[in-house]
Amino acid sequence: MRILLVDDDPGLRTLLRTTFEVADIEVDEAENAAVALRRISLQRPDVIVLDVRMPGMSGIELTERLKSDKKTSEIPIVLLTGSGGEEAELAAAGADAVMRKPFGPLELLSLVERLAGGLYGVPFRVAGPRESSEDALLLYARDLRHLRELERGQREALQSAYLETIAALASALESKDTGTRAHSQRVERYAVVLAESVDRRLTGERSTKFGFLLHDVGKIGIPDSILQKPGPLTPAERRRMQTHTVLGEQMLGGVAFLQGEGLKIVRSHHERWDGKGYPDGLSGSDIPLGARVFAVADALDAMTSHRPYRRALKWSVAREEILLQAEAQFDPDVVAAFEDTEDELREIRRELAAAA
Repeated sequence: MRILLVDDDPGLRTLLRTTFEVADIEVDEAENAAVALRRISLQRPDVIVLDVRMPGMSGIELTERLKSDKKTSEIPIVLLTGSGGEEAELAAAGADAVMRKPFGPLELLSLVERLAGGLYGVPFRVAGPRESSEDALLLYARDLRHLRELERGQREALQSAYLETIAALASALESKDTGTRAHSQRVERYAVVLAESVDRRLTGERSTKFGFLLHDVGKIGIPDSILQKPGPLTPAERRRMQTHTVLGEQMLGGVAFLQGEGLKIVRSHHERWDGKGYPDGLSGSDIPLGARVFAVADALDAMTSHRPYRRALKWSVAREEILLQAEAQFDPDVVAAFEDTEDELREIRRELAAAA
């Protein structure tokens, strides 16, 4: 949907442009009738919103000219006026609607949506009665705040739905891979505890937790014959399995709320402190911090859970292996965080086991 906004007041144009852009409506601007005519000739707008009083050709005169031309007569026009006593002129001009100042931007959005044919579904509330002397800027501040809240709520609902869909896919995949749907839940909880111990800024970034949850989503592209193989993988099978990190990054690369640490976790959670991991052979602090934290959480859960090729190890055995791998497989600072938080991690294990 594209709006042409015609007004000689740059402040009002800014307010109106903000109103429409918050609702994802494209806005073109003109400061007078002459510029407006050039804009219309270049690209036909869906609706024209124009002020009555402008220098040179007035909004009423521009409306009459557009409505008398077959090429532009069908374009809906909204006239904005701040004074009375113009009813006869406004009616004669042929405008499709008139709005008197001051008005709320949601009222204008509602009107424009209806004139455009009802195709764009802009959500709005009905403005209640108000005193004619109410300040127009306060109206805009109030309604724009409400509109932003609506837009934010819709965006968060969409993100939540997307996350739930991907998480359900990852959960179903785990059922094939490990025989349980609880791996992502456990490893995310472990990783959050470790991250808060290592650097609280990690969990302050929203994408981090999503990366913890969706780390293995790339295994969707790995054959079941490899995922469920009860014995050791061949070198070729292992190379195929290792592609899941890059596949996962490619799958989620276009998801805005995973940009940052979350996407780095998906790609780099199998890197090793000593540089012997994959897919990039990163070592030490070159490995993203979130991935270093997740590596310990993932290994802890892998060792203490049943796998197609072995039974779960005791917690004490997993603990010793993690300590042994400090400065080899794992970041020593993350291993130290594991020691500091071990009681909390064990409690998470007991809690989720009881709920299973």
